[in-house]
Amino acid sequence: MQQFTAGTRILFGLESLAAMDLGRLLVVTDPYFYKDGTAQSLARGAAEVSYYYNVSPDPSARLAAEGAAAVKAFQPDTILALGGGSAMDCAKAMAYFSGTRARLIAVPTTSGSGSEVTDFAILTHDGVKHPLVDPKLRPEVAVLDANLVAKLPKSLIADGGFDVLTHALEAFVVKNATPFSDALAVAAFRETLKGLLPSCRGDLQARARVHYAATMAGQAFTNAGLGLCHALAHSLGGAFHVPHGRLNAILLPAVLVHSPSQKYGELARLAGLEGSAEAVAQRNLRNALVRLRRELALPSTLAEAGVSPAEVRKNAEKIIKAALSDPCCDTNPTPVTAEMARAVLAEVTGHG
Repeated sequence: MQQFTAGTRILFGLESLAAMDLGRLLVVTDPYFYKDGTAQSLARGAAEVSYYYNVSPDPSARLAAEGAAAVKAFQPDTILALGGGSAMDCAKAMAYFSGTRARLIAVPTTSGSGSEVTDFAILTHDGVKHPLVDPKLRPEVAVLDANLVAKLPKSLIADGGFDVLTHALEAFVVKNATPFSDALAVAAFRETLKGLLPSCRGDLQARARVHYAATMAGQAFTNAGLGLCHALAHSLGGAFHVPHGRLNAILLPAVLVHSPSQKYGELARLAGLEGSAEAVAQRNLRNALVRLRRELALPSTLAEAGVSPAEVRKNAEKIIKAALSDPCCDTNPTPVTAEMARAVLAEVTGHG
C-alpha cells in the first residue's frame, strides 16, 4: 500500500530539550556516552532520571527484553535514546515490548541509520538480524544536532554515509515509492554523494548536511521500504558482525547489476550524473558508487572486510535463506529470487 506519513517532530539543536517537560526520564545509551557525561547533560531538565547504558552494537533480543523490564520497573514519562542506530533501535524495542505509553525521543550521534524517524528496529538473535517493522516504533520526537557528529572518526562517517546512500537509493527505486518519498530520497542521495568525502576530510558543514540527509533518507525508506541490498546486509551482519554501512558499501554496486530497475538511470540524472541513454546513466551511477567507496578506503569485497570466503561459501545457503525471509525483500523493485541473491553474494565474496 502506497502512503506517506511524517509522524516524528524534528527539532534542531540540543537546547530544544531544555524547553521540554521530560518528567521521569529513562535515558537509553551505550557506555561511551554515559561515561563521558553526554547522557547526564541531556537529562538536566528531568524530574527524576534513570540510565540504561549497556547497549552494544547489533543489540540482541535478550538485551531489549532486559531493557523492557527496566522500563516497566521505572515507569518513565519519557524515554530518550542517545546514540547510533543500535542505541535507538534498542530503545525503540524496549518501549515497544514493555507496552509503555512514555514519549520516545531519539537523539542520533551518527549519520546513517535514520532510526530516529523510522518504523524499523533491528534486533539480533542466534546470529540473525531481525527487522521489526511497526508504526508504534517510530519516535515521537527526533533532535538533530550536528555538534554530536563533529568528532566522529572517519571510519564511522564513511560507514554511516554509505548506509544513507543505500537507504536513499533503495527508497527511490522500490515499488512502494511515492512522489513524497522520492523527493526526500533524491535530496538525501544527492547531498550525501556530494558531501560524504568532504565530510570525511573534516568539512564540518558537509558533515552537518550529511547528518540531516540521514534523517531525510530515513523518512523516505520508512514510508517506501527497502530492498535486496538491506536484506543481504542484515543477513551477513548477523552472521559475520561487519558494520552495517560497510556491508552496504560492498553490496550496493553488485545489487545494481543483479536487481534491475529503470529508476536507477533516473536517480543518476537527478543526482547530476550524466547519461542520456538508460544503460549509460545506470553505469555512471554504479561507477560513482564504486569510485566513492574507493576514495573512502572502504572494502569492495567481504574478504577485504575480514570475512573468510570459505566461511561465506560454507554458510551461503543459510545467508540467502535469511535474506529472502527479510521484509526488505517485499518492496524490492523486482521479485527477489534465490538466484538473484546468490549472484550478488558470489560477486562480493572475494578471493582467499
